[in-house]
Amino acid sequence: MIAADLARALDPVLLASAAGLDPDPWQRDVLRSAAPRQLLNCSRQSGKSTTVVLLGLHVALYEPSSLVLLLSPSLRQSAELFRKVAGLYTALGSPVPPQSETSLRLELDNGSRILSLPGKEATVRGFSGVRLLLIDEASRVPDELYAALRPMLAVSGGRLVALSTPWGKRGWWHREWTEGGATWARVEVPATRCPRIPPAFLEEERRALGPLVYRSEYLCEFVDTVDQVFSYEDVMSTLSPDVKPLCFGEDAEALSATVEVLIA
Repeated sequence: MIAADLARALDPVLLASAAGLDPDPWQRDVLRSAAPRQLLNCSRQSGKSTTVVLLGLHVALYEPSSLVLLLSPSLRQSAELFRKVAGLYTALGSPVPPQSETSLRLELDNGSRILSLPGKEATVRGFSGVRLLLIDEASRVPDELYAALRPMLAVSGGRLVALSTPWGKRGWWHREWTEGGATWARVEVPATRCPRIPPAFLEEERRALGPLVYRSEYLCEFVDTVDQVFSYEDVMSTLSPDVKPLCFGEDAEALSATVEVLIA
């Protein structure tokens, strides 16, 4: 029993197996990764939420006094994500006894805490010493909220894992995916790589949703959204590094904001 628990402490994939799951190869890679920053650009229903919940549970169970934060854009999404935490924790037989448990919070006897929070700046400020920060539906999380989250990792040296499908060529999620450099480990899992999603269903979705939504939701492509006035390429083609801006300071910031609105 002790040997099995030690093995699970060393390998999160064994923790998944103990919960009755058989992770896909990409999920095994994510669970075993030591990358401090990860972007999971994964199709709908590919299992990305289950993967990060397992990561969070592994940290909470085997790294005493850890704080694990799960952030979602809305309260409903936060509650649904925490249901996965509670379900897997129960499936594992509650290996570390709970000190207290609510619909959005799990505190363990080893001092670790898992909190699931809705994506509002007022609800996330004040947390520090975060060991693992998980951002669900990251493409829908505003830039200002993302900026408020990052300082939580400054002292703890904690990990950041963001998971989502794309939502147009805008915001921090698109910027980090395309311009974030080697800071991030990137994982892309289109629905065609998920054995649980039948090809016939994907063909039905392609016909029902149209090419833009289908490519974004299932193929993980950063495409223009259906409500955009101007395409990303059209807006960017009007800019040139050879032309000196005519505005500075606050005026320059206003121009930058205008460009963002045009792209969105």
